[in-house]
Amino acid sequence: MDDFSVYGQTYEVRMNNLEKILRRCEEINLVLNWEKCHFMVNEGIMLRHKVSKEGLEVDKAKIEAIEKLPPAANVKAIKSFLGHAGFYRCFMKDFLKIAPPMSALREAERTFNFDEQCLNAFKILNNALITTPVLIVPN
Repeated sequence: MDDFSVYGQTYEVRMNNLEKILRRCEEINLVLNWEKCHFMVNEGIMLRHKVSKEGLEVDKAKIEAIEKLPPAANVKAIKSFLGHAGFYRCFMKDFLKIAPPMSALREAERTFNFDEQCLNAFKILNNALITTPVLIVPN
């Protein structure tokens, strides 16, 4: 298990929920990595997102890394970029209309030619990744 979160409106409810979760982990012999466990925090990174009282937002460290990405120079870089962008595709308008020029470069029989269409797709997707608005958790 990589990530899970325990929530409650009050301290007592949170502690009760945490106790239930930890008891269940023991019952099914789930071992937790205590170095990665954080208790009673106001914010944290979970599933590539910053979670806080303001809601969910993309991790700022990821945004900084994406801003510095050069256009892909080979198929491996295309796969890596599209894999990362694909994780956030549900937050990007027209992802499936923008990505095809880059996606086509993954085809084995195709010559790698990162042309103007690919560069344009890269710029649009890269910009979408670094300008993702804060997502508000519904009540």
